[in-house]
Amino acid sequence: MPAVDRLVLATGNPGKVSELQQLLAGLVETIRPQSFYYVPEAEETGTTFIENAIIKARHAAAHTGLPAIADDSGLEIPALDGAPGVVSARWAGEGADDAANCARLRDELLDLGPNERAAHYRCVVAYMAHAADPAPVIAQGIWTGVLTEAPRGTGGFGYDPHFYLPALDCTAAELDATTKNRLSHRGQALVRLREQLEARWMAP
Repeated sequence: MPAVDRLVLATGNPGKVSELQQLLAGLVETIRPQSFYYVPEAEETGTTFIENAIIKARHAAAHTGLPAIADDSGLEIPALDGAPGVVSARWAGEGADDAANCARLRDELLDLGPNERAAHYRCVVAYMAHAADPAPVIAQGIWTGVLTEAPRGTGGFGYDPHFYLPALDCTAAELDATTKNRLSHRGQALVRLREQLEARWMAP
């Protein structure tokens, strides 16, 4: 018997809902995107991934009265002091699309040496039992790679065409969706979230 009947995911993306439904099978009966409940987008005012994930989860829980899960993720480049970080989706400015952000990335790479192009994607996932939950469950995943000047591949999104994986000799944009979901920072974070939720819900 599932530990939770209904849960809301702070997204309007049905693909993310399907992925989470599979991952939490046996623990949660029904997962709906916040768009199902006409929840408006939360204003991401945090300065860290953890803060933004909690803001989005709390927002969804407050509007629906249901337990909520939210994630926040982005690209971090150590040689740039962790930029773009939490502003990854708008690095080239408010309303920027993937093409504009990748163009900004290529500009930044011009000033970095060959040994300064290490980078990683980070994802933080937060679960809140209710909007006032004082102890959210937090899980993180990190996916390491090397940035390339020239884009490769047509899959994925964001900076994936420039995120090269040496062990696989391809970029994230060249991976099939199943492999990417298994290896990615988000996939790692969700697996760790399930482990923590199992420990919380299934404890005698």
